[in-house]
Amino acid sequence: MFMDEARFGRINDVRRCWAPPGIHPVVPFQIVREYIYAYAVNANLPCPFDGDLDALILPDVNTQSMSLFLQELSLNHVHEHIVLVLDRAGWHTAKDLTVPRNITLQYLPPYSPELNPVEHLWDEIREMVS
Repeated sequence: MFMDEARFGRINDVRRCWAPPGIHPVVPFQIVREYIYAYAVNANLPCPFDGDLDALILPDVNTQSMSLFLQELSLNHVHEHIVLVLDRAGWHTAKDLTVPRNITLQYLPPYSPELNPVEHLWDEIREMVS
């Protein structure tokens, strides 16, 4: 299986507005940055037989969130041993990462995101949303 995560969110952007000549409008605003992170694992992006895709939406990307995602993945595939292919993000290689017994991590070579088919999933989702 291949695994990746992506950030989705919103950043408000103050734009120009029309006002009569000589008047400078005062527009109160608050800069908002809100993000969520989608973690996804696929075997066949998604499975062509049943459409399954293991995914989890979490508020952060860190070792604790990654451990939680691996635990969920392990519980969804209790009777299988998973070889999980992923990049070398810091939270993927952290010493305190908890990897369940039925998961083996296999890392992609450095600077090779094109080898991970889950990367294309994020492109599709972002295209649909925008």
